[in-house]
Amino acid sequence: MTIRTIIVDDEKLAIQGLQVRLEPFEDVEVIETCANGREAIRKIKTEKPDLVFLDIQMPGFDGFSVVKGVMEIEPPLFVFVTAFQEHAIRAFEANAVNYLMKPVDPDKLADTIERVRQRLAEKRSAEEAEKLLNVLNEVAPDAAEEFADTESESSDRFEKLINVKDRGQIFRVEVGSIEHIEAAGDYMCIYTGDNSLILRETMKDLERRLDPRKFQRVHRSTIVNLDQVRQVRPHTNGECFLVLDSGAEVKVSRSYRDVVARFVH
Repeated sequence: MTIRTIIVDDEKLAIQGLQVRLEPFEDVEVIETCANGREAIRKIKTEKPDLVFLDIQMPGFDGFSVVKGVMEIEPPLFVFVTAFQEHAIRAFEANAVNYLMKPVDPDKLADTIERVRQRLAEKRSAEEAEKLLNVLNEVAPDAAEEFADTESESSDRFEKLINVKDRGQIFRVEVGSIEHIEAAGDYMCIYTGDNSLILRETMKDLERRLDPRKFQRVHRSTIVNLDQVRQVRPHTNGECFLVLDSGAEVKVSRSYRDVVARFVH
């Protein structure tokens, strides 16, 4: 599996330095480099990379503007690379895989690439399972039904309560009260109707604890409780928004729209 990568930085030496550090990773292919935000948005939309290493402070369009500028497509994974520590919180709010300080530490870069591999494997596994189910529905509907039953399994083995340590306290959250969950680096933001909590856990691990008949991925970084969905609102480019009981809206990317359509009527 090749990780098609773009590096964005207004400093040529910074690009060259990161390229050198990425050479030991045989599965990482740097397909483009960009010197500013506007160029980065164009290249991301045309090349559709898997991963973008993105400097934050650049003239004109900064790194966060680049992220906003590509939200109309299925965005790549982002790793922010910067010399300024104060941007860390905003980086995780932007669902970055990681946040690397300049000069990039080789060990932290290796950890970041491993996270990227895991994220891409999760996404591709979900897409392959969906393709298989679609084929089965066409050629062997009985087998498709058995496959769906096997995938869902019994709800007894899934969590009913989740303990969340947040702000020095332990909160016991009823799983049924969770509206949606968003990934922010190694943290999960859990939203209920009247509260939000931070859980230090990967999305992959959290998904294993939740009943897939109720909790579905609708974006590479978002899980929704389908029981909490009140309305489906179409959007542009084949995307849509789910309106939840609280009134909150969650974007459904094109890659996951068909998955949600099977459950929401």
